[in-house]
Amino acid sequence: MSLISKIFGLRSKPVIAKSQLKSFESLKSSPFAAKTVGSGYSMKSDEYYIAASVELGNTTTKCIITATNLNTSESYLINKTIKMTRDIRPPKKDEEVFGETVWGIKLSKESVAEMIRDAVLDSTKKSNIDIEEDLDFVVRSTGVTAGFATTEESGKLIIALANGCLDAGVTPRKMAPAMSIDNFPDRLKDFSLLEKVIFDGAVVSVLPPKGKEVVANEMEGELVTAGIKLGAKWTKIDYRNPCVSIDFGSTLAGRVVNNDEPYAHTVGNFLGLAGVIADSLVRGTDQVDKEGGAAIDLYTKDILKKADWKKAKLNAEKVHKLIDIRKVPMDRERFGTVPLDPVAAENAGTTLIGCDVGENADKIPDLIALGEELYQNHGLSTLFATMDHTSALIVKRLLKIANDENLILEGSVLGITGRAGITGKKPELILEYTKNIFDDCVFVSDGLALGSAIMARCMNSMGTPLVPVGGKRGGPCILGARRKLQKK
Repeated sequence: MSLISKIFGLRSKPVIAKSQLKSFESLKSSPFAAKTVGSGYSMKSDEYYIAASVELGNTTTKCIITATNLNTSESYLINKTIKMTRDIRPPKKDEEVFGETVWGIKLSKESVAEMIRDAVLDSTKKSNIDIEEDLDFVVRSTGVTAGFATTEESGKLIIALANGCLDAGVTPRKMAPAMSIDNFPDRLKDFSLLEKVIFDGAVVSVLPPKGKEVVANEMEGELVTAGIKLGAKWTKIDYRNPCVSIDFGSTLAGRVVNNDEPYAHTVGNFLGLAGVIADSLVRGTDQVDKEGGAAIDLYTKDILKKADWKKAKLNAEKVHKLIDIRKVPMDRERFGTVPLDPVAAENAGTTLIGCDVGENADKIPDLIALGEELYQNHGLSTLFATMDHTSALIVKRLLKIANDENLILEGSVLGITGRAGITGKKPELILEYTKNIFDDCVFVSDGLALGSAIMARCMNSMGTPLVPVGGKRGGPCILGARRKLQKK
């Protein structure tokens, strides 16, 4: 049986909230027919919203399919298909190269479309899902922004992702908001509030920064924040506004959100390098390819058994001598190799906080050399423990700057997602560093994919008023406030 997004709801120690789902076929036969939720709701197959998240990342390319109960907002993982982005075919001579990953893998619209097409087809086939009949929506996103020359190039990549989905058989209407209730299949019409409220740009009650695009990973930060909110519905933690999200993919993303009503605002934005740091350390070993290797290639559940944690903590302090974490200066056009616009951010009331290795990753070779030294002196197990301490220290430093800038409001909840933030002992170490700042912290696997699922619902006004995902901590659904706002 599948583990539902492997969510950790944490206060003092990790607690795993599990739920089960065999396959889409068993979902359609209503395995939960006898279970009731909330105000007498009976869980039927028609109550599920099937969404696919298609993501091209610097390290991995994924198609993740989820089923969300439209009465409870509990999301089930149906299938996760993962491909290594390094395996994307090289652009052909007649193809335009419009960007590259943080590791220098060159991308063309055609090569990206082929990779995405194959991922979608593989994932739907393994899930026994018919793209036309069963799939309700597809959201495309990318973490590949750090290697781009400008923020505009991310738009070309999103188009390439759309082309891949189209080639797999996804119709355009499954990638755009419905214009009216008549655009929904009959089984979903009763769940949409489209006739009461329209999609006005707010995703799970948070507005994006106003004006010109602030940073190239803006959509990524938006999705992971929304995804952690959705994932938290499997826990007892009320992860709503105000909140802080941090995504540790290959690159860093996330937000600091205030408690404005009915829509909160993004007052802080995290960006730069994250999992790239762990990948660089691993490339210093003789266990992975020197150019294409990643920490994910070696990670196992037993990798930390022989670790020396005291040495690992000291090693992490050495690593951090190469890591630059600070408020992004106004004269920078990139930080951690990510394109950005500090002036636009200031005008939007958003503070940019970045994580870099040297200046725009120019000390990555030093990091690889340090990984080689640590591996030779202490072994692979302690090197992975070093990565855990390194990630926890990154969180500590990011939050210190956010606190120094008076961005984090009292009562905020912290949410962490991404491979370099939730694996190994990272959750325990992060809790230790943040216990004096946050009362609650939630760790969510595949936050970006869950964000895609909830964004699809937001775009189609498919909220759950009885168990709201958006709004203020401890507060009610904001449907009434939204209706008043939209009538003005």
